[in-house]
Amino acid sequence: MYRKGHYGVSLLVFAPVAFVLLAIDRGDLAVVTGGAMLWLAMLPDLDHKIPGISHRGPTHSLAFAALVGAVFAGIGTALSGVASEPLSTAVVAGGLSIAALGFVIGALAVVAHLAADALTPAGVNFLWPLSGRTYSLGLWRADNAVANYGLFAVGVFATAAAAYLGVAV
Repeated sequence: MYRKGHYGVSLLVFAPVAFVLLAIDRGDLAVVTGGAMLWLAMLPDLDHKIPGISHRGPTHSLAFAALVGAVFAGIGTALSGVASEPLSTAVVAGGLSIAALGFVIGALAVVAHLAADALTPAGVNFLWPLSGRTYSLGLWRADNAVANYGLFAVGVFATAAAAYLGVAV
């Protein structure tokens, strides 16, 4: 997928998170985590710029998602130690801490990218380095403008609907 498609899938994956955060009156976290999802949407494609790493290789795996999640959990831990009282004592939902939310957002951002790429014929090796198997739904090519803009529209709609419903609850 191209950038618009990846943004759309990121927003689609983020929509339930936005709903929960808004429903528990944490609009501040919804804005920050939504921004982080969009900021990280293209992270796995850094492999284009790293010599010796093939495209849709290690950065397009669940292992990379876990690594990015761990980094964001560390950032969440650091932020909760230096932030104002509301952030440092925040338990987001069901005992989920800011560090755990950081992990979820970091990992989800990469997983959303992988899901979007799995829609294309080239597919993704989710289980690298454990397996060389590529998974693909093969629905459309990555350069399909209708698919990219369609996914973007669906993501925007889902996030807007989640925001509306989350605030209404």
